[in-house]
Amino acid sequence: MQWEPLTREDARPLAELWAAIEAEDMTGAVYGVDDVAERLGSRLLDLTEGTLAARDGDRIVAFGCLPARQSAGETHLMHLWGGVHPAHRRRGLGRRVIDWSLRAAPRVSAKPYPGLPVEITFDVYDDLPGTRALAEGAGFTAARYFARMERSLTGDLPPVRPPEGVSIATWSPELDDGVRHVRNEAFRDHWGSVPHTPESWRHSITGSRNFVPEATFVALAGERPVGGLVTHFFDRKYALTGERQAWIQIVATLKEWRGRGVAGTLIAHALSAFAEQGYTSTGLGVDAHNPTGAVSVYTGSGFAVTRRCTSYLRSLPAASQESGEISR
Repeated sequence: MQWEPLTREDARPLAELWAAIEAEDMTGAVYGVDDVAERLGSRLLDLTEGTLAARDGDRIVAFGCLPARQSAGETHLMHLWGGVHPAHRRRGLGRRVIDWSLRAAPRVSAKPYPGLPVEITFDVYDDLPGTRALAEGAGFTAARYFARMERSLTGDLPPVRPPEGVSIATWSPELDDGVRHVRNEAFRDHWGSVPHTPESWRHSITGSRNFVPEATFVALAGERPVGGLVTHFFDRKYALTGERQAWIQIVATLKEWRGRGVAGTLIAHALSAFAEQGYTSTGLGVDAHNPTGAVSVYTGSGFAVTRRCTSYLRSLPAASQESGEISR
């Protein structure tokens, strides 16, 4: 087994590893070669310092990715993405990836955010007790609970009843920065959320290969965006399962507009549009303790919980060495 950083040429073997993981764990997260290449190409990911892979010949059988966040507050909250091939589990590979992340995180973090303490999180699905034991054995503790919610687009859909003074528009480039502003303001008080920069927004949200502009909608008060719903579509999942699912990546409403039905209207409008555009189902992820009451909005729109996961967290001190800034 050879351990070394990932490279951009690893998109295909890493996608093959993830396909094997998904076939075993059934998390619903499906990544094709192009999706992985997009992740590996992020400017926030230092391939040399922020990745590690275990290679068995020409196959990758375990990996970890630790990108920097696009912005940070009093701490730099980093999210570990990784996995181990089902045929290679219970051999210590997962623990080696985690131990590497604990050593690497302060060093990776010091480049964009010198002097800031670091926190690492990674998600554990509730029906994977082995991963939970791995997290707890490495000193991580449960910090937050999340749910995947889905609904079919057949049958009755909720009516679209915009609040007085609000209209719904389909996304356009002219509205893009306004939607980013709504998302940043709306998620300011959400656990683990940090503002998107224009660059990170373009790379991972409306510039992503998965972004669907015709299925993304903006709530307008006059000409001002006050809410937004951003949709992604994962073609690899469709190719594997035949399910054409519209994934709601973001639902956001400005704080002063909450409680007026803006989010419910955006969802109802989106569901009708999804059905007309040929999607068979839709899904989203939600913080189970979301302070805005989002769970009840989604439940009222016909969504049901299909998977639960826990975000585990461990705090680390800042790196002692001095580092310069990186572009982000």
